[in-house]
Amino acid sequence: MGFPTKVQLIKRKSSEQWYINFPSALAQAMEFSRGEVVEWFVEHKDLLALKRPSAPHPVLKKKHPDSSNRSSDSGNSAPPASRSRASPNSPKSSR
Repeated sequence: MGFPTKVQLIKRKSSEQWYINFPSALAQAMEFSRGEVVEWFVEHKDLLALKRPSAPHPVLKKKHPDSSNRSSDSGNSAPPASRSRASPNSPKSSR
């Protein structure tokens, strides 16, 4: 989801100042604090990145899957699926 924001320019006799304001919802979601120092990076002319050297720690840690548990066979060694509904070990019903 994006937040459209206008770039503002304030011209003075001896200088110019450019402003980009954060929408309140975005600032709250990012847990910014008043006076926090951030760094801007120009990745491309259409992408501006913001780095927070002192960002708050996440509440939930993402668990990365252990690469040793993954199979490189992609299921090639799996047994073929049974065509009947009954399990091969279940007794057959008699009529």
